Formats: sequence, structure tokens, C-alpha cells
Amino acid sequence: MSDLRTEPESPAVLRPAAVLFDMDGTLIDSEKVWEIAIMELARSYGGELSEEARAAMVGAAMAESMRVMHEDLGQPWRDPVAGARELEDRVAELFTSGLVWRPGAMVLLAAVRAAGIPTALVTSTSRRLVEVALDTLGRNSFDAVICGDEVTANKPDPAPYRMAADALGVDITACVAIEDSPAGIASAKAAGATVLAVPCELDLSHLNGETGIHLRSSLDDVDVPHLATLLVPSKP
Repeated sequence: MSDLRTEPESPAVLRPAAVLFDMDGTLIDSEKVWEIAIMELARSYGGELSEEARAAMVGAAMAESMRVMHEDLGQPWRDPVAGARELEDRVAELFTSGLVWRPGAMVLLAAVRAAGIPTALVTSTSRRLVEVALDTLGRNSFDAVICGDEVTANKPDPAPYRMAADALGVDITACVAIEDSPAGIASAKAAGATVLAVPCELDLSHLNGETGIHLRSSLDDVDVPHLATLLVPSKP
């Protein structure tokens, strides 16, 4: 008589319900582009941005970034809307000059798409700039695109990742989010996703071992089976 028991599905054949990608610093090496524009803006204001302030702006929403910049420069009276517009104008110019993929990002995105797994781009960047970046990333690379100026609250709030899961019609707890910044990691984790943290401009070593967060130095050699293993609870 045959054994009708079914063995638990191995990590190799499990698949995330969706893979949710951050953009700046995760898929494309655009933080350096932002760095140029931010420093130029600070100097046009007659100041130099501190390293601490620059770090606080990585992965942050535009309104928060402008607040940090203006306070750091001792110019809290400046108009954040005007500053954001000037900053985005310059970044748009730099984006059109071409964007560079982060190591392993293009290969992983292609592998996820080839596997038929839904994908979303979840970024704090405005739709205007995302549309330029999609010329590099590919307009057919994502089933949903969540932009920073189209959400009720931005990272580190969980709203962007919850919105992405809703747009894809998937359970956020069965998704893997890939992020490079503390704000993005906090957003994805609070939403309920498993997080693959890959540092770009900021050190993330303090997150090593934190429940629900898996740290890798780069996306090189990360593939779909590896993403599946992240969803398997570790044994106590």
C-alpha cells in the first residue's frame, strides 16, 4: 500500500508570494546621484551638509529630507516645497544621464520575473523621477509601482509596503522585501514582510540577527531559491 503522507515542501520549491523591491540604493546606484544634487543644493544655500544629516536623508521621504537639510544648515525658515522642487529638478537631469545597476540586482530581478513571481517597486522617490528611472529598470519589470508622493504615509511607516501587497493581491507576510536603508527596512518589517537587507551607503550590521531581517553584503548570488529560504522560520 502506498504511503499517502505528503512531505513538507522544501525551501527549494517554496516561492515568495511576491518580491518587493526598493529602488534607490537597492536596484540602482542612485544614492550617489542624490548625493551630488543634495550637496549642490546645500552649497547654493551657503552651507555644507553634515555627514549625520546626509545619512538621515537616505531612504527618507522628501518632506523629511528637506526638514533635516534645512535644520542642519541652520535655515529652518526655508520653504521645503521649493527646496524639494529644486532638488528633484537636478536629480531628474542626472537620472537622464544614465543609472547604474547595483551588483546582482538586474540578474535577480530578471530571475524573479522569469519565475513568474509578482513584483512591486516600492520607493520613497516621486513618480516624476521614477518614470525616468524606469527607462533603466524596465517598464515591464514590475506589476505595481508605489511612489513616495502617492502614499498616505511614507517609509518608515508600513503604508507603502502594505499598499504594494494590496495592489498585487498577495499576503504581505508571504512576501520578501529587499531594502538598503533603515527607514525602508523598518517600513517593510512593520508591514509584515520578510526583509533582505543589502547595505549601500549606510552600515546595517547592527540589524544582524534581528528577527525577520536577513543581511547580505550584496545581491550577487542571491536567487529565487535563496529568497524562498528566507521565508522558512529558523529552528529554535
